[in-house]
Amino acid sequence: MVTKSPGLHAFVLHAYDWSESSLVLDVFTRELGRLAVVAKGAKRPTSQLRAVLLPMQRLHLQLAKTKADEAADIHTLRHAEWGAEHPLPAGGALLAAYYLNELLMRLLVRAQPHPVLWDAYAQTVLALSHPGQAAEPWLRAFELALLEDLGWLPALDVDSVTQAALQPGRRYALSPELGLVGSDEGVSGALWLGLQGPLTQRAELLAHSGERSLLKSALRGVLHYHLGHQPLRSRAVLHQAHDLLSS
Repeated sequence: MVTKSPGLHAFVLHAYDWSESSLVLDVFTRELGRLAVVAKGAKRPTSQLRAVLLPMQRLHLQLAKTKADEAADIHTLRHAEWGAEHPLPAGGALLAAYYLNELLMRLLVRAQPHPVLWDAYAQTVLALSHPGQAAEPWLRAFELALLEDLGWLPALDVDSVTQAALQPGRRYALSPELGLVGSDEGVSGALWLGLQGPLTQRAELLAHSGERSLLKSALRGVLHYHLGHQPLRSRAVLHQAHDLLSS
């Protein structure tokens, strides 16, 4: 018996070879979260899927699941089409987008919906596709959205230890275990308070902030805590690219 899913809004995070002609896709869907999907025949030269199953492109997918698939927690791709077309991010923005994909693959449990985070990802990838768009503000804004969606970001207007309201003129560090705590080496209370808004507002604020490097260190510390000891491959590539461009 084959069970068909309703149409899903999705992005391909990664593709793996499954056979000489097929792929296994790691996809992020708005309705069902992260899924493993077999795209049979997708590697054949005549397959229409070759031009559709691209990363950082919004897709509409039709999936099916057999009894055998249920045991392996895998879906079969029945149909795929573009949901919205925009240019693929280029250069540093493309590396930044792959970094987002790796974060999602490492931190999201399969088959758990994250519709708000999916929308944040879609907005971020669209922004990164614009030529000349600075990637850093959007990366930080997305990292905030990711931590928030997973319940790892504390309230940004309260000292997590004292429960006192944040003071714009003081500095606060972000601890993975304690939350926001007063620290001379932290980020200003003014910036934390300004980052309470939606994704686009956060990115706009960070585009003009002189504290981006401090915020980057704070967010990466929390992400590293939850990622464990295995480093992100995309982050290493980003560092190498930065070093080459700076030399």
